[in-house]
Amino acid sequence: MNPRPSEHPIQAFFEEAVHRSLAHKLGMPGYEDVESYLAAMLVRFAHRERLFALRDCDGNQLERIDDMLPEGDIRQNAMTFEREREVHRHIGDYLLFWSGMFPEHLPNATGAPTIPDAVRQGSESYEIVSSFDYVPFDAEAPLYRKLSFEFETFRVGLLLVRESLAGLRPPRQA
Repeated sequence: MNPRPSEHPIQAFFEEAVHRSLAHKLGMPGYEDVESYLAAMLVRFAHRERLFALRDCDGNQLERIDDMLPEGDIRQNAMTFEREREVHRHIGDYLLFWSGMFPEHLPNATGAPTIPDAVRQGSESYEIVSSFDYVPFDAEAPLYRKLSFEFETFRVGLLLVRESLAGLRPPRQA
């Protein structure tokens, strides 16, 4: 069984890397909730099966945004509003992760042709998630509103996290 992201051994490492990127390099103090969320997202997506966890009603793995969007539309494939929220949360996370950590692979990995397309769709998806401002989702709505409004800034923050990871080397074996 995989530990929950908050218990994962690298959670604190990612929290510190995200904090340095947002608070120190981008001058955005006071976003501790976003920092924790982004760190947990990095931990979650460190496992490939979680990055590609979204499935359609037939159990098929969804990897492209064009396939995910109908799953998150209550007028199309989403059978409940909770499913709509779940899918749009994944789309926002998915696009933020790819556009921030691996932008050079964005078109092939997600189907979003450009960074601006990913920013637009990711922001829209987080905005949809933030509109669920009633119990049991009301406490999370402000976080997703921040992710929506500042998507591009947080994407740049993840680029800075990526740069900070580039200098890491594994310990030398004796």
